[in-house]
Formats: sequence, C-alpha cells, structure tokens
Amino acid sequence: MSFHESLIRGLYDRLAERYIADRPSVPWSERPWLDRFLTHIPPGGSVVDLGCGAGTPIGRYLLSRGHAVTGIDTSPRLIAHCRATLPDGDWRVADMCTLALSRQFHGVLAWDSFFHLGHDAQRAMFPVFRDHALPGATLMFTSGAEHGEAYGDYHGAPLYHASLAPEEYTRRLADNGFSVVDRVFDDPDCAGHSVWLAQRTH
Repeated sequence: MSFHESLIRGLYDRLAERYIADRPSVPWSERPWLDRFLTHIPPGGSVVDLGCGAGTPIGRYLLSRGHAVTGIDTSPRLIAHCRATLPDGDWRVADMCTLALSRQFHGVLAWDSFFHLGHDAQRAMFPVFRDHALPGATLMFTSGAEHGEAYGDYHGAPLYHASLAPEEYTRRLADNGFSVVDRVFDDPDCAGHSVWLAQRTH
C-alpha cells in the first residue's frame, strides 16, 4: 500500500460521520449512469460495490431496484453504518486491492473509489475485476481523463486521486477480458465525472 492510499483509508474512517452527512440520500448526477449499468444486469442480479462508503445513495438505489448488493470498504465505521441502515445488503470490511471473495457477480462497480488508488494499484485491480465478474458481467468505474495525479481537499484533509491514460485503461480492460461499451470524459451531466462502462466478453 502506498503512502497516498494509506492516507485515503484513514481519512474516510476518521471523517466517517461527516462523509455520511455529506452524501445525499438519493442518487442525483450518478443515476443516469447507474441506470445504464443496470440495463446490462438481469433482474435480481448481483452487484459488488467496491468502495461502497456509507451505502447511500448508490447501494441503497441498487437494493431498491431489487439487486443483491455486496458492499466492500476499508472503513469499519462506514461498513457499520451500512449494516445498521441497509440490512438487506451484505457489507464487508475489506481492501478492494486484495479482494478474493471466491464468487462472481453480474455487476462490478467502483464509483469514486478506484480513482483514489495509485497507478500501480489501479493496474493490479483489473485481474480483481475479472475474478469477480461472471461471463457477460458489466463493470463500471470512474477515473480521470488523462494520466496523472491530483489532490483535492476534504474538510481540510488532502484527498488523493490518480488516473491512467485512457489508452492504458482500454488495453488493460481488453487484456482481462472486457470490452468497452462506453466511456465519457468530464461528463457535464454527471458533475464532471469520467466514466467507463465495460462488459466481460471472455
């Protein structure tokens, strides 16, 4: 684990209550992408949410649509909140980078979480995505628009982000059996997110 990644893990657990208060109770800008993601998943299909945070709004929305949700986060405080408020989900304290659940899902989601990992950790995630994706499964994650690193600020704490180049994401997806369904950079209808939607083809 890099220094940057350890900072992120500590930040979200330390500021868990603020994060819970900051997140809206319903998906706003994320909803069109979540709906696109779900069009590729069968009714009642399973989704693993990597970096699920407080479970709201995304986990709550997926559950409301009838899907079986397994949420993964490194913050014990956030997972405790998920278990208390969304008991229909399966919420686990774990590190997405070393995840090995010995099962596969219809959907793999890493929204506003994967991009907190450093470059090498992101590269190592693509086999993790593959290992948890059923044949034909859908993968969606957010990234930056170009190779680089950046810091934001969250209640006075530095918030690390990193991105690979789009060409590298495309190559690593292909190398792990995924084809790109769509990608949009700096989506103005989604608060400037850069979003990847892919499907496991082999």
